[in-house]
Amino acid sequence: MARVLIVDDDAVSCQLIAEVLQGDGVQVSWETEPGAAIALARRDRIDLAILDMRMPQMNGLALMQALRSDTPDLPVMIMTGFGSMDSAVEALNLGAIEYVSKPMNVEEIRAAVRRALAQPPDVTPATPGGDPAAGMVGRTPAMVEVYTTIARVAPGLSTVLVLGESGTGKELAARAIHRHSPRRERAFVAVDCTALTESLLESELFGHVRGAFTGAVQDTPGLFLEADGGTIFLDEIGDIGLPLQAKLLRVLQERQVRPVGGTQWRPVDVRIVAATNRDLAAAVAAGRFREDLYYRLNVVTLRLPPLRERRDDIPLLVDHLAHRAAAQCGKAVAGVSAAALAALRAHDWPGNVRELAHVLERSVALARGSVLDVDDLPTDLQGESSPQPVDLLADLPTLEQLKHRYIQHIVELHGGNVSRAAAVLGIERRSLYRMLRRYGIAHRVTEE
Repeated sequence: MARVLIVDDDAVSCQLIAEVLQGDGVQVSWETEPGAAIALARRDRIDLAILDMRMPQMNGLALMQALRSDTPDLPVMIMTGFGSMDSAVEALNLGAIEYVSKPMNVEEIRAAVRRALAQPPDVTPATPGGDPAAGMVGRTPAMVEVYTTIARVAPGLSTVLVLGESGTGKELAARAIHRHSPRRERAFVAVDCTALTESLLESELFGHVRGAFTGAVQDTPGLFLEADGGTIFLDEIGDIGLPLQAKLLRVLQERQVRPVGGTQWRPVDVRIVAATNRDLAAAVAAGRFREDLYYRLNVVTLRLPPLRERRDDIPLLVDHLAHRAAAQCGKAVAGVSAAALAALRAHDWPGNVRELAHVLERSVALARGSVLDVDDLPTDLQGESSPQPVDLLADLPTLEQLKHRYIQHIVELHGGNVSRAAAVLGIERRSLYRMLRRYGIAHRVTEE
């Protein structure tokens, strides 16, 4: 019988996971203190450790290393309610075999544990990741899956096809793959395949020789050679025509480029990350996209979810983007009101994160106070807010219960950021910390 150790400072979370796994015939032990978990692992055989990322005494990555100092081949699964790109990369680089978001549903827990127990241990350290992928923000399961895929694919050489609607952050994902790859010290070259005509795009990509066409007064190497040793990002590749598709296929197959008007092939070593908001499989079926190129590009697929499918990330994104906008325009905006955030959450965001960023940039620039309110938002968003206090009052709570709920509500709206929640509540950060400890929700916050 497999033996699993769960370590989380939240006893309720431990009990829930234990009950689920025991129903599958797994023997489970759990601890809320890392020190006790280390002692237990030294006494008993453990086949899998499931560790919370954030714990007061020791974080999950430090605990993983402590457990593996005694049992180097111990499989470890990291679970977190505060997923991020760099924490996913760090966890997987240190040898975690799973990185999953909290709260997990029952089937997700069971599937992850089945995968972990079936997977042979591999403790070979991966290439250390680079700097965090600036701009990739989100903690929902869908985004944690994106981070995990990037962390796993980045160290290799595989071509990656990034799929997603316009504005979902496809170039950010491509840059993250490059930053966390062994090529991070070399060039990252981004190409918008829709910005130029077909003939100009060919010249931009592959270069040209002097006299190849009117205006070609000197040899130009092209963007593939500029990216030699690094990564080239081909954005909206689904929009290029069939003739250029054939030439691009040759580059992928032969790892050589020939400049326009030239006769010699030049070797090139680039990793290709391509992106599109189109359905390439449908384009192949319709004869608009080469099937052989599609399969060459579609080695690893990374799907970015639209913003409407990860609404729980909106508070975190709003917090990040509003403060970025405030810094850029020199405005002292400390937070966003609950009513304004409700309006932002209610919108469908057809332009996704890009549209949200533009709305917040405009709203911050025109803001009249230190807290962004509904009146500061564009007119078409002002009617989309919902009266959040109704839910807080539904069961006629006591004044103390209402205070607890409202503080928790504001903290959650601001992604757990104490400084910004305190600004909206109109109290000192130290006072808010005292309230959080009193109500038992201090473990859900961050000072960032």
